[in-house]
Amino acid sequence: MCGIIGYVGSRPCGELILSGLERLEYRGYDSAGLVLLGEDGFMTVRAVGNLAELRKAAHGAGADASPAVMGMGHTRWATHGRVTEANAHPHADASGRITVVMNGIVENYARLRAELQDQGVVLRSETDAEVIPHLIARHYEGDLVAAMRAAVAQLEGHFTIVAASVAEPGRLVAYRQETPLVVGVGDGERFVASAISAFLPETRDAILVESGEIVMVEADAVTIHDGDKVIAREVTRIDWDEDAAEKGGYDAFMLKEIHEQPAALRDTIGDRLRPEGEIDLPGLGLDEAALARVERIHIVACGTSFHAGLVGRYLIEDWAQVPVHVEVASEYRYRTCLAGPGDLVIGITQSGETADTLAAMRVARERGAHVVALTNIMGSQAVRDADGVIYTRAGLEVGVAATKTHTAQVVALALLALKLGRARHVLSAAGAADLGDELHRLPDLVQEYLESPDAVHALEV
Repeated sequence: MCGIIGYVGSRPCGELILSGLERLEYRGYDSAGLVLLGEDGFMTVRAVGNLAELRKAAHGAGADASPAVMGMGHTRWATHGRVTEANAHPHADASGRITVVMNGIVENYARLRAELQDQGVVLRSETDAEVIPHLIARHYEGDLVAAMRAAVAQLEGHFTIVAASVAEPGRLVAYRQETPLVVGVGDGERFVASAISAFLPETRDAILVESGEIVMVEADAVTIHDGDKVIAREVTRIDWDEDAAEKGGYDAFMLKEIHEQPAALRDTIGDRLRPEGEIDLPGLGLDEAALARVERIHIVACGTSFHAGLVGRYLIEDWAQVPVHVEVASEYRYRTCLAGPGDLVIGITQSGETADTLAAMRVARERGAHVVALTNIMGSQAVRDADGVIYTRAGLEVGVAATKTHTAQVVALALLALKLGRARHVLSAAGAADLGDELHRLPDLVQEYLESPDAVHALEV
């Protein structure tokens, strides 16, 4: 889950954007960036690490003292591409006249990247988001709303985009497809953000943007487009305190994260399920032939991750017919390890830093097994120690015990089971496609249940 804040008004906005990003830190991130639009065009600053690093970079570039009264900020939780400054947002088109930030996943980005590169476009990052400013620029003829509408028609996935053009100062244009988007209404100023907490100290008046809508935000106006129609939307008064805002209005982080499960599952499935039953897990470090030769699978994990492994065992043995042993990592590391060449060892660790799981993975790797980390954190120790990786894309989880990270782990194991089943010719293409369709339905089914009165009562009890 990425964090977004944008501002249009009359105040110099460098500090407003940095402060807004700090109020979004609870969402988790590994890099951050901001862009300001002034008289000389865009000033873009990015940094890897925490927001203190971005503040330092912004100060060095003079962004914190800029008189610019319009800008955007972004915190990134890496899903496509490594944790690097080049992969941090904002991203711009080749001319540098269109810039965007995005929260979510573009599922068909690989095809779009290839098309752009075939047309001679030089892409500077590894991200899915970078295709967006190039698509907007391709359609731009002086109307950013129209260009956004044409660009998002080419995108598949779930995402929020906020864009700005040098040619339209004083105007931000945003689009929401499932992931959150809200506009803050101040006195002669407007905010656009992925969460109310980003602007709550500045205004408690908000306009909620619905999925599929484009919103044009100016200092004294908010215009919402639903297709070709302009629609009116009432301002909502927010009475949460800042602590409640971080929790999205829920009483506790755990309850908030339970309700974030549909988004976490959608992100984890993302673009990995391909047509005709094919599964894309490029980080495994094993090709189809190597997967077909796997003799045994060992899953090592602790706590909730161990229980995800137990579910994964049923799926893998059923769909791929490979024997699976699931063991508590703290036991596995101290007994005689029987894993070796021909075996696949999966270390499940939400943080990527669980000491016992890391130790178990190292033991298995020393014995010659192929070790894969299943983790939520890009660049973590588990990733560095492993031969391959499968990322869940659940975003930051504060609550204990695990909720959305646990179900995301189960879904990631289901994807692996499908890939193994296809590689070993246990599942036909049609059979894998049917199971893939069921996985695609899962986030909606979870959302439907969580929105039911019975579910709310059960959670509160």
